[in-house]
Amino acid sequence: MHRLSGDDGSNADVLHLTRTISFKDGIPLAGPGPGYSHLRDIPVLEKGVLVIRVKGESVRVPGRWVRDVCACPQCRNQNTAQRQINVFRGDISRVTIASANVSGWPQHITVKFQDGHETIVPASVIRNRKLHHGARQREGIVDVATWTSEIQEDPPTVEYADAKAGPGMASLLKTIRARGFAFVDNIPATPEVTESLLKSIGPIRNTHYGAFYDFTSDLSSKDTAYTSEALEVHTDNTYFTDPAGLQALHLLSHTDGTGGESCLVDGFAAAEQLYAQSKGAYLRLSDTGVYAHASGNDGVSIQPAQAYPTFTHSEQYKKLIQVRWNNADRAGVATRWKQLGRWYDAAAKFDAILNDQRNQYWFQLKPGRMLLFDNWRVLHGRAAFTGKRRMCGGYINRDDFISKFRTTNYTREELEASTVTG
Repeated sequence: MHRLSGDDGSNADVLHLTRTISFKDGIPLAGPGPGYSHLRDIPVLEKGVLVIRVKGESVRVPGRWVRDVCACPQCRNQNTAQRQINVFRGDISRVTIASANVSGWPQHITVKFQDGHETIVPASVIRNRKLHHGARQREGIVDVATWTSEIQEDPPTVEYADAKAGPGMASLLKTIRARGFAFVDNIPATPEVTESLLKSIGPIRNTHYGAFYDFTSDLSSKDTAYTSEALEVHTDNTYFTDPAGLQALHLLSHTDGTGGESCLVDGFAAAEQLYAQSKGAYLRLSDTGVYAHASGNDGVSIQPAQAYPTFTHSEQYKKLIQVRWNNADRAGVATRWKQLGRWYDAAAKFDAILNDQRNQYWFQLKPGRMLLFDNWRVLHGRAAFTGKRRMCGGYINRDDFISKFRTTNYTREELEASTVTG
């Protein structure tokens, strides 16, 4: 949470006045802190509603909201941060402000309700409610650094020893949020250690393939990933309503053969290129839903709850937050006949960008180097191979991934400001 302070100037007369006057509806409330001399910024109580200047604008802060965000032990469980009061029920006196004391202003304001309850509200909670920074923290948004094949010169890497203890986990997850992927180097090449590191990020997602996977190319699950065939670049789980947010791959061994190089493509960078090349194609892939399916295993016929577009954007920021692309698993396209050809044209443009070698980062997975990547952003593929490969890894839900990112990269105050208020 950002601490807000007053102006550096001081005014003894104003300070004396604001610390001694009483306050009723329509009268400036008493008590800005030392050095705070702008009377126009002192909150006013009007008919049970606080009127406060926020970024130069006069805003009305309803009593119901003030009581709703109260963090005292009576109103909020101190262990779980869950709300213990329902402001939609009960007598109106519970949410009607009777008086307010701002002896701590501009740091905080103390509000008393008609039922006698007192609430101390930090000024930053009020002022940051709709600020861009606070909202970004809710969603775990960072400044994205897109990339092309040139990432091969310096791919993002974190040492296993650092990721396992200390600030290394925060650095690992922040890197993945910014770059879309990261390698964890010098990790013991065992499924046990790989699974342990994944679980330290969040619960491993259980799917029809199981939870933590440890497999060879024996088609034990009916999916081409369990073969030695080449795989086009794609995102996983397009057949799920909520695709996994984080994916891990760790090659444990490759014997009696060659090939199997891995490929990554930054889906956000590819989307940017499509927008620059053809805004119409970009918009087509943003508003046309596409179904996908998982149908190979007995008793399994999975499709998402609805058709989702290739590009999904944040409703608040209109920023691209997810790319869904899997040519192998694609099912129906949810559009009219007269629009269908235009969707195929737009999809062909995007496919060409994805398969442009200038956008593809090719490398060889190896034991002791685990790959972690954002499945909502980075597409992955593979060259065909011979011999026997043993691979392990797993999925972590998007919400669990972002939760771990937030709890390792934000302070307690920042978490509170971007969680229980708003």
